[in-house]
Amino acid sequence: MTARSPGWRKFAAAVGEVCATLARAVVADGEGATKTIEVMVHGARNDREAEIAAKSVANSPLVKCAVHGCDPNWGRIVTALGKSEAKIVPDKLSVSIGGTTVFSRGKACRFQASRVAGYMGGKTVKIRCELGLGRGDYTALTCDLSREYIAINADYHT
Repeated sequence: MTARSPGWRKFAAAVGEVCATLARAVVADGEGATKTIEVMVHGARNDREAEIAAKSVANSPLVKCAVHGCDPNWGRIVTALGKSEAKIVPDKLSVSIGGTTVFSRGKACRFQASRVAGYMGGKTVKIRCELGLGRGDYTALTCDLSREYIAINADYHT
């Protein structure tokens, strides 16, 4: 089968769907993981910068701990974006957790913290970062950083 074969798009979409399902399963099965975190970055200057920004948030131990503790700490997310090598302009940046905007245009937003914390108590937490600089997009998957993860990795020796 080639890209010109009939049914190619349908086949490629099915393979992509299977791979996405497997990726989510791997993340959910992480040592001590209790939640899957989906970090979606949109509006970067290009896809590469979107990837850099998304992975900076996804790999941040402070963000992972905040998600584990159901703490809608937008400062940890903005800090992770800011420390990345992607271009970030705070006045153009917005961050939402589970559809609730918590940071926009350089400032914290008013939001019901208990409602967002309740959302974060679920098995999947979606963090959306809109950079407002272009058309670059990337989604990174990760898991939370739990006490169990620390115990698993601290209690054995190689």
